[in-house]
Amino acid sequence: MRYLGVDYGTKKVGLALSDEAGLMGFPHAVVPNTGALVDTVARLIAEKDVQVVVVGESRTLDGGLNPVAQAARAFGEDLSARTGVPIRYESEVYTTAAARRLPQKQPKSRARRSRAPVDASAAALILTSYLTTRHE
Repeated sequence: MRYLGVDYGTKKVGLALSDEAGLMGFPHAVVPNTGALVDTVARLIAEKDVQVVVVGESRTLDGGLNPVAQAARAFGEDLSARTGVPIRYESEVYTTAAARRLPQKQPKSRARRSRAPVDASAAALILTSYLTTRHE
């Protein structure tokens, strides 16, 4: 079974796909968070035959939902209504910080480093965390 991991951000959304056995997540892409986000992700779900979507849940350190978490939940609800695919939520505490410590492909130019690989890597960390602890 294939899973899709989502690191939801207000400007960019990192995406990760699991292997076909659903054992581990791998960075896939980063897409802009625009009005077409649900359509873009729905197409990927159909193309890759995704059975479950795991959305990172951003919480405050005291456990409360923050504004990004509320927007991520709304995105998850819209995506599930559109595709019929179940949505699961997994804590994303410190995943971006952990992803920044992973080796990233560097641009060939000396231009400022992009966060794009970090967002996809964070999505992979969220997805792998869910896959290693799921109880389905």
